[in-house]
Amino acid sequence: MKKYLAFDVGGTSVKYAVVNEEGEVSSSNKFKTPDTLEKMYQEIENVAHEYQDIEGIALSMPGAVDSDGGIIYGSSAIDYIHGPNIKEDLKQRLNKDVEFENDANCAALAEVWKGVACHENDCCFIVSGTGIGGAVIKDRHVHHGNALHGGEFGYMIMRYDQDEKKYYTWSDDGSTVAVTKRVAKELDVDYHTLDGKEVFDQADNNEVYKKYVDEYYRTLAMGIYNLQYAYDPSMIIIGGAISSRSDLLDKVNEQLDIIFSQLTHAHVRPNIKVCQFGNDANLIGATYHYIQRH
Repeated sequence: MKKYLAFDVGGTSVKYAVVNEEGEVSSSNKFKTPDTLEKMYQEIENVAHEYQDIEGIALSMPGAVDSDGGIIYGSSAIDYIHGPNIKEDLKQRLNKDVEFENDANCAALAEVWKGVACHENDCCFIVSGTGIGGAVIKDRHVHHGNALHGGEFGYMIMRYDQDEKKYYTWSDDGSTVAVTKRVAKELDVDYHTLDGKEVFDQADNNEVYKKYVDEYYRTLAMGIYNLQYAYDPSMIIIGGAISSRSDLLDKVNEQLDIIFSQLTHAHVRPNIKVCQFGNDANLIGATYHYIQRH
């Protein structure tokens, strides 16, 4: 059975594992994200030398990843990855085929390959955490878009404040951090003193918490509704930190019920699922991306 070495490059650590052609993960480990590109290459090289029987290297990376050209555009927490041709550099250093893809796209591909969307062709994947990210899947492949911004749902405008004369994006209004900041502002406390998970957990027992948690779910439902009518996917998958909440789908569907009760001309109800894969999603998706390209 063919095996691949997958890396999930994050702002604080780089996870890696062997993933076989059935999507099974083994030999997982991690190292601290290096502070220079050369050190990153060296760490990856050191790991690769331990696994000689692999077909190739698959990477999940932050930023606007040009999978064909090998360059990462945009910005991320790791500034040195933007600009160099990482794909070509690693191919030469490792003498192996190398493929890489954006991290949110990898998470979506994991679901398409072996997760909740394994029977779907067209779907959207929403990553809800400190911001909003996502991916658009068309015919089981990532749709990157003209400027490599396909799936950047966080930029969508969700609200205009007439008093402030200001636009608010989905990331502004619909991230878990936004909830905590608004609660802190109303309670007149430093938002760093609040635990976002506790705000969600205690929402039914605290009026201020509930006000902004409800707003979070309303914004999420609005985004999902808009994506359904913009792209008409057969499934919309929710990932990110919020996906671990057992009441997530109930809360979103409550808000969708309100939307559909008011917009009676709309009859296409989104098919919403919670992602199946957690920490291994990016490793599995990066591997599937490699397999698709070979």
